[in-house]
Amino acid sequence: MSHQSQRSHSGYRQGSRRSVPDECLNKNLNKIITGSDSAEQLVKCADKLGKYLAPTVTTSQIRAWFGEVKQIEAQWKSGQKDKAERRLILLKPKMAYRAARQEKSRKGPLHDLKNLLDEAIDFVHSSPDKDQSFANFVAFFEAILAYHKAHGGKDN
Repeated sequence: MSHQSQRSHSGYRQGSRRSVPDECLNKNLNKIITGSDSAEQLVKCADKLGKYLAPTVTTSQIRAWFGEVKQIEAQWKSGQKDKAERRLILLKPKMAYRAARQEKSRKGPLHDLKNLLDEAIDFVHSSPDKDQSFANFVAFFEAILAYHKAHGGKDN
């Protein structure tokens, strides 16, 4: 079955529950992370993703990962880009561990977010303009957190 045929007309994967919105997948995610003029797509994806995550994922679950990203950003901006990029890549297993502890089935919105962020990190890592891509990644993650809260995401 093709990737497109797994989608419903509502813009989400078909199945018993909603999943990551189409605006956030593959080619669109690549544009958000590596594109220099991707603000509209970033906002659209972050809004839909925040709405998807709000009913089940807590703000503190997202903030745990986002706090690490902000520390990596500080290191990146201080000129330690190689160390910061290494930390960014090593964020993937940290997210996997935390998601597995909180969603035992390995399926669910937190795992969906982890998988999306893993892919976004890969786009940063493979980008010819890592500075711009990393800045886009941070902005994207911050927008997800903001829209999650705006759509009623719980603190605990």
